[in-house]
Amino acid sequence: MTEFDDAGPVVARLDEPRGDHTRFAVLADPHVSTRESGTSKLFEHTLDHLEAAVADIGRRDVDAVLSPGDLTKDGEPWNYDAVDEALSELDVPFYAVPGNHDVPKVRDEHDPLSVEAFADRYGPGELPYHAEVGGLDVIGLNTAGTADRLYESHEGRVTEATLDWLDETLAEAETPVVLLHHNLPSVSDQIDAHREIEPEMVEIPAMADADPLAETLADGGAQLLLSGHYHLPATGEYHGLREIAAPTTCSFPQSYLLCETTPEGTTVRLVPIADEVGLETAHARRSGDSATAKGLTAIAAARLASFPLVSE
Repeated sequence: MTEFDDAGPVVARLDEPRGDHTRFAVLADPHVSTRESGTSKLFEHTLDHLEAAVADIGRRDVDAVLSPGDLTKDGEPWNYDAVDEALSELDVPFYAVPGNHDVPKVRDEHDPLSVEAFADRYGPGELPYHAEVGGLDVIGLNTAGTADRLYESHEGRVTEATLDWLDETLAEAETPVVLLHHNLPSVSDQIDAHREIEPEMVEIPAMADADPLAETLADGGAQLLLSGHYHLPATGEYHGLREIAAPTTCSFPQSYLLCETTPEGTTVRLVPIADEVGLETAHARRSGDSATAKGLTAIAAARLASFPLVSE
């Protein structure tokens, strides 16, 4: 058994991407909060969970750590400082894109981190970006907005300028893996479908006008999309694009994804970062928090029981 084979259950076996041996972690939605407690996100444990994930990743021989965002509760400077201290234990590159809770919003009562500062702090200094990770072309997109865009909304959207940049960038990328916070409809529709079981679930902000983005990605040969947002493992296929949605480290099922690309394809594993008591506690808290949290917990449990979600 290697440090990959014993990491956890297989989420997906994919035909693509394939190529030179590359291993990377996907660490999603930690929602770090150092001054709050409670809710299904277990705010009082968010930093502990992030630190546990970083410690586990440190022994997995990864080439990089990717994050689809929501690093903090709501973009508070003191929570970013805590994130920075936790991430300082990594000895590999960390590439993130902002989530809807990372960018400035109208309700903020603190000085939010600008998207430009986020890109400097948690990426290569720009958004969108193209970074080489092993044999992969990682393409990071901002679906969450800025102080001038989506300022009063938590939904996702990309600009025309981003689509133009993406079209040019994909033309030069050999093995494109796309990192974004919000999900395409094949994943978000799974949440909507669960309302037949949990009709009191609220509508969670989703990607608006997803087709232009999906068509640009498909035309450009994007091989894999990595997203977060719903705090549960899921997969979908839209316009021929394979998406893997990562679970969160903050609430059930506290975990991250460990991915390995080889000439034969890519395998994705789920790595728990809490013990059995921690997982059971998080399940109980999340399933009792609200109708929406209860529904998301049920979906998460169903996906965990269905691994692998895809085997190509």
